[in-house]
Amino acid sequence: MNDLLKRAAHLTSAKRFHQLLVLLLAGCLTTMTGSVIFPVLPEMVQQLALDPQWAGTLASIHALTSALCTPILGVVADRLGKLKVMVPCLILYAIFGLSTAFLTTMPLLLTSRGLLGAASGGVAAATIGILGGMYEGETRSRILGYATSAMTTAAIFFPLLGGWVGGIQWQFAFYLYGLGIPLAVIAALVLRENASPAVSMIQTSQNQQLSQLIRNRSILTVYLFIWAAGLMMYAVVVYTPLYLKQAIGATPEINGIVLAVRLVGAALISAFGASRISQRIGPSRAVAFGFSLMAMAIVTIPFLTELYLIIPTAMLFGAGFGIITPNLYDVLAGLAPLEVRTTVLAIGTGFNSLGQFISPVILGPIWKYAGLPPVFYVAGAIAAIASGLSLTVVMQPNRAPS
Repeated sequence: MNDLLKRAAHLTSAKRFHQLLVLLLAGCLTTMTGSVIFPVLPEMVQQLALDPQWAGTLASIHALTSALCTPILGVVADRLGKLKVMVPCLILYAIFGLSTAFLTTMPLLLTSRGLLGAASGGVAAATIGILGGMYEGETRSRILGYATSAMTTAAIFFPLLGGWVGGIQWQFAFYLYGLGIPLAVIAALVLRENASPAVSMIQTSQNQQLSQLIRNRSILTVYLFIWAAGLMMYAVVVYTPLYLKQAIGATPEINGIVLAVRLVGAALISAFGASRISQRIGPSRAVAFGFSLMAMAIVTIPFLTELYLIIPTAMLFGAGFGIITPNLYDVLAGLAPLEVRTTVLAIGTGFNSLGQFISPVILGPIWKYAGLPPVFYVAGAIAAIASGLSLTVVMQPNRAPS
């Protein structure tokens, strides 16, 4: 992580670097929205007697509300200011996340998790919007890679913390969401937004620009691949802990370790390999390669019962995700003018969240009626299809006028 921050520091001034750190921390909290619950989900299923068909929805309902609210809050951030969205959402993030620890009935749990997702969507929209506007060209591509790497690196520790704390009592894992309150204070003190008259003059035409952009075939294609990547990620992080508990009696601590290791590959590739791979073989082939790695890793999960086999497979899956994510967002940022870039990127984040929510909706019935192994076979097949389709699409990170 220190080496990653040093590289990022070379690309920016000291003041902007401090702002970047705050944005990375805020982005890291959005990755914690779901990662804390995954290690303790098997215990929640057992103690609360949750229906297998709908148990995964408890871990993904926040993704639906995030998908719905991220684009809306992205528009609000473009109009009113990113900081005015980020700080309140960080506070609400902490409140709704903490409340889950004190609830035991499904309706209340779903409500708290849904509100948590809405707040997380606001944080994500503001964070990625500020990052997308702070840099341009190759610097932006590299910073987005570093941002993805930093968030996945942080996400490595959240399952570990969630599993460790949840090993004592599963409710304790939700106390980690309280980190949103001190970060809100830091963001209010460190981040500043300068009003741009040029941007203000064209706000009346933003709706027309957005209407044209979201009908753009290239942007729609990128959105669909972001959706697929979110679906694949949740297929693994929701059902792998359940499979490991069933197959080897894994504790929350073990599940936390497995989920954490899965993200090591994503962190390394996002920071040091994603941009280079794209430059050498092109964005379309890079995305196809990433999906193919994810597909290979997913279909092997039902055959793994030893940690020394699970760990490299987890890293392989993470590497695929680490290739896909920064490249798709870089292409998306390059297709959007600066004045509406926050909204366009926020919609992409919304598609990612929608894919996360849909994952257990599609795969939950398969688990209930056919068992866990077929869940991974179906998910792997979807990843393979996405890999093949991405080879047929031309994705170029064209630099839109600023």
